[in-house]
Amino acid sequence: MTRRIPPLDPELLLRAYAAGVFPMADSHDAPSVYWVEPKERAILPLDDFHLSRSLKKTLLSERFKTTANQAFSEIVALCAESADNRPDTWINHQIAHVVDVLHRAGHAHSIETWRDGELVGGLYGISLGNAFFGESMVSRATDASKVALAHLLARLRCGGFMLLDCQFMTDHLQSMGAVEVSRESYMALLAVAVGGASGSSAGLSAGADFRAFERIPAPEGSADSTTVLGPTSGWRIVQALTHTS
Repeated sequence: MTRRIPPLDPELLLRAYAAGVFPMADSHDAPSVYWVEPKERAILPLDDFHLSRSLKKTLLSERFKTTANQAFSEIVALCAESADNRPDTWINHQIAHVVDVLHRAGHAHSIETWRDGELVGGLYGISLGNAFFGESMVSRATDASKVALAHLLARLRCGGFMLLDCQFMTDHLQSMGAVEVSRESYMALLAVAVGGASGSSAGLSAGADFRAFERIPAPEGSADSTTVLGPTSGWRIVQALTHTS
């Protein structure tokens, strides 16, 4: 179900997510956007996520490093780039601008995946109350987006989030444990997760804590006591996802 809408502004976007819809564009250069409300919604359950042996091994290998909110505009731009398997994108200039405004206001977040100092993947999304709405994910190296998604899941679990909305199901998301729910079921989950958050900037002041992940104690003697990007960044993610101590 779609319909054309006027140019986006931050308050409009937040209220849209609170109502269960999100914006897309026909192409990167499209002059306008439209609302989308899928009949089936992909979500990734946070309470029973299973960390696969192969992903755990990748995380602990430290082949990739991850950060949060360190290269937001770069991640949005990377998500909007054309690729061999995706010649066009739904992220136009209008969407890129409004999410950048929300990021600067503290309501949009990114996870970045790095390899040898180069940005090779990541994701970004919007938080509202205890819900996180994943917008787009990108990978320029094998497993880069999986590592970013694992990092996001770790943050959401540590921060008390209740809902991770993935919009549409893909093979990639399904392999990570995503499931599809009906529009009615999704709206019920959304109502509980958003709670009293009205979709306004004021309503977003209370809710889950995106930074709680950073307060997981690092191993004794580790240099990675306060930062995400460090020698035990993979260890932090595994800790959060497996609830080990």
